[in-house]
Amino acid sequence: MNLKHLLSRQTIKGLSRFNGRILSPYSYIYKDSFAITTPISHSIYSSGSYDSTFQNLAYPKLAPSSNRYAHSLPETKLGGSGTDPELESDDSDEGTMNEFLSRFVWIMRGKLMEVYTDCDKQTIDGMLLIIVRKVVSEMEKGGLEQMLGAAVAAPSQDFSEDLWKTVWEVSNLVLDDMKKARNKEKMKGFLQSEEVKEMSRFAGEIGIRGDMLRELRFKWAREKMEESEFYQSLEHLREEAQAEEGEVVVGNEEVIGDDLVEDEKKEKVVSLPKRHGKIRYKIYGLDLSDPKWTEVADKVHERVEIIWPQEPKPISGKCKLITERILNMKEEDDPSPLLDEWAELLQPSRIDWITLLDRLKENNSHLYFKVAELVLSKESFQTNIRDYSKLIDVHAKENRLEDAERILKKMNENDILPDILTSTVVVHMYSKAGNLERAKEAFEGLRSQGFQPDTRVYNSMIMAYVNAGQPKLGESLMREMEARDIKPTKEIYMSLLQSFAQRGDVGGAQRISTTMQFAGFQPSLESCTLLVEAYGQAGDPEQARNSFDYMIKVGHRPDDRCTASMIAAYEKKNLLDKALNLLLQLEKDGFEPGVATYAVLVDWLGKLQLVDEAEQLLGKIAEQGEAPPFKVHVSLCDMYSRAGVEKKALQALGVVEAKKEQLNPEDFERIIKGLIAGGFVQDARRIHGVMETQGLTTSEQLKITLMSSQAVGRERPTLR
Repeated sequence: MNLKHLLSRQTIKGLSRFNGRILSPYSYIYKDSFAITTPISHSIYSSGSYDSTFQNLAYPKLAPSSNRYAHSLPETKLGGSGTDPELESDDSDEGTMNEFLSRFVWIMRGKLMEVYTDCDKQTIDGMLLIIVRKVVSEMEKGGLEQMLGAAVAAPSQDFSEDLWKTVWEVSNLVLDDMKKARNKEKMKGFLQSEEVKEMSRFAGEIGIRGDMLRELRFKWAREKMEESEFYQSLEHLREEAQAEEGEVVVGNEEVIGDDLVEDEKKEKVVSLPKRHGKIRYKIYGLDLSDPKWTEVADKVHERVEIIWPQEPKPISGKCKLITERILNMKEEDDPSPLLDEWAELLQPSRIDWITLLDRLKENNSHLYFKVAELVLSKESFQTNIRDYSKLIDVHAKENRLEDAERILKKMNENDILPDILTSTVVVHMYSKAGNLERAKEAFEGLRSQGFQPDTRVYNSMIMAYVNAGQPKLGESLMREMEARDIKPTKEIYMSLLQSFAQRGDVGGAQRISTTMQFAGFQPSLESCTLLVEAYGQAGDPEQARNSFDYMIKVGHRPDDRCTASMIAAYEKKNLLDKALNLLLQLEKDGFEPGVATYAVLVDWLGKLQLVDEAEQLLGKIAEQGEAPPFKVHVSLCDMYSRAGVEKKALQALGVVEAKKEQLNPEDFERIIKGLIAGGFVQDARRIHGVMETQGLTTSEQLKITLMSSQAVGRERPTLR
């Protein structure tokens, strides 16, 4: 907008005659800050003109101007929209008018200074003086009311069209800002109203927090403000109707006989419309006025009475003495009589029983289990399924399998079906105890009840299968986990891989290794060693060597255990030259054989009856400061027995018999065959008896060997 042509010729002539030294009624405009701080004379405008200008107009809403200036004048607090201006004090009228003119002058000054950059402050002040005089005069005449109410600014005789349009825009902008300030002050009051506070407290109690609670609070305050304005408008309409009609007095005089009866004055009663229906309370879309929430509240109250922690009853007198006797009981004593007497005196509730059990657990944990089992049958204890599951879990962790089974049996006798926690505890218990059949029953029972096993249950069952020597069944559970998007842990993969490797199941070991790589687990030294061991147990040294070389290729340096597994693979096929070449190659790379590698070589040389070489390797093991592994003693017993070295065979056999629990069927058969080959038939029969005592089955080949030794009758003096 080109404001250089805003003023008409008459206005410019008036400005040329303007003398800044003349004291004007509007001299406050010339102050440096130009903030209106002195009230304008009340003679300039009347309360009626203020009412018509500020109360009864619907001003068009303008977009905020980019040239708005903030001023330091504190805002005047406005009254409610429904207040009658005639009842307001003169101070309030002057304050409102001062605020309007202050805002108006501030914005107009900025617009004039943007256009008339060459004019000095005195000239700008003169322009503002003329504009303000015109605005005030229009307010007195009512012309400004018509101008602000119009959609488009009407031309003025004194000002140009552009100037008058600017005055129209600024006036509407000022009134709009004042209205926003008034609504803001009203909003602050409604935010602190009791109803809004009550709804906010309720929302906080049901879990609404943060930004959502703040938004709801402003929403409720805005609704209250709109409701208040609505009723104020109704009240304003009622007052206008009463003013038009006046006071309606209906009086009728009726003469009955000689008496004059004067009817009472009947006034017309005007009231606000009544609310119909029930109040509906909605919080974030949740209708809390529904009758079902009454039932929910009652149920919550009942649950609170059960769950809310209660105080135990005070114990005194004879009951206190019995309590001390219960706490001081020995584990072998029967607590039933004292518990019955204690219950008869105290009439305990659940919290009283729990308090007694807690004190028992602190003083005597063994007695705690016995008393806790008896308390389960007490009606006042209000036993639930969680009490059974906790007690079963404690027994399972303490490896009290029989006690846990007894509690589980009582639970079934009382027609209490195990929940998912109890079933999970039972699966863990039997898996840990190595009872595969009962673990499978508990696992299938968990499924039959509709519960889905979690990662811990799967892990327990897989480890139970691994420990029982059935890795394929464990692998099937692992595949089931993958189908349910449950990622098995690395420990599960390694346990299955180790189980397959120990049994020489190359296919299973290779499947697990491949699955691990797809699951994101890169080949490690341990996994590569197990693959080498699997191929070695299967009697395939070539594939074992390929896995060994692949391990070196991916950056893993073979350790003593891995090298021993590779040497054992060569031992299966008696490829001594390849084993020695491998050792020489590794020694060039800085590898030093350890106890595991020497143990495999001792076993191999013992089978070849190279006694001196085997004894040299035993010296290497002794130099490392470690005792030979148990398997080495089995090899030495076999070697010395076949070689006929009676004294050393006796020593090796004594070590083996001392740790006979560690012998497997293959070790027993090797010892027995070695003794028979050396002519120690009587000792062979004795060791065979030990084998049968431990419940191990004798192979047909060993039975034939024993029978043939009896027929030949070749026997040396016993080693004993």
